[in-house]
Amino acid sequence: MTGRPPAPGTRTRARAAAALLAAVLLGGCAQSVDPIERLGKKAAQEVRRNHPHGPASATYRRWGLSAPLAPAPRPPTRGGLRRDRTGLVPVVGRVPTRDRVVFLTYDDGAERDPRFVDMVRELRLPVSMFLTDSVVGPGYGHFARLREVGASVQNHTLDHASLRGLPYAGQRAEICGQQEKLKARFGIRPRLFRPPYNTYDTTTLRAAADCGVSAVVLGREADGHRLHPGDILSGLDRPNLTAATTRLLRRIQAEGFTPARLENYL
Repeated sequence: MTGRPPAPGTRTRARAAAALLAAVLLGGCAQSVDPIERLGKKAAQEVRRNHPHGPASATYRRWGLSAPLAPAPRPPTRGGLRRDRTGLVPVVGRVPTRDRVVFLTYDDGAERDPRFVDMVRELRLPVSMFLTDSVVGPGYGHFARLREVGASVQNHTLDHASLRGLPYAGQRAEICGQQEKLKARFGIRPRLFRPPYNTYDTTTLRAAADCGVSAVVLGREADGHRLHPGDILSGLDRPNLTAATTRLLRRIQAEGFTPARLENYL
């Protein structure tokens, strides 16, 4: 049996209905992604609840700390270290500051634990390395890596000789000689100098001035005494430097201090 063809209006309505059905179906498919997106958001929220401090938490906990190191305050505007009337460089045993900061310094360069480089980088530790050429030996590459992650390099003589009582020529050779070594290795002449064993005399100060040093920096042992603002801590050139630094950082935090960069205060 043959019927009459549908009227033109009927065909138009059919096409419109088909288009509407397709739009509904496609819309439903697009909306079907929403539950997955919602699941992803829920998982992310769960991660944040379980790890409220994010990646930083994992960093400080990885190095044995129970809390992040407090940021150091903005350092004062540095007026510069001035020599006295005789032209001798100043001696600094503690930085005069009211800031609750202490300074981490390391002597000699015998300890070359690669984990210490990671520690300085990840915790952004402001450390100053006072290097002795005869002790560092072939290990200057290690200290180049420390410089790359923010450590500063300073002078601790060529041969770790006790300077007090030596003639000017001998003291000058020890200080200037290491200035030149560090210039050749790192392209810098240090501003700071620490005499071995914290012993010095007027000749030391004169030789240091002639070698371009801005200050003679002493250090106190990081021992059981209570910390004070501006303490320059040393005595960590012992085996397992990383573990010793962790113990010191815990103590610094417990006494309400934080490490700061020594060069910013001198």
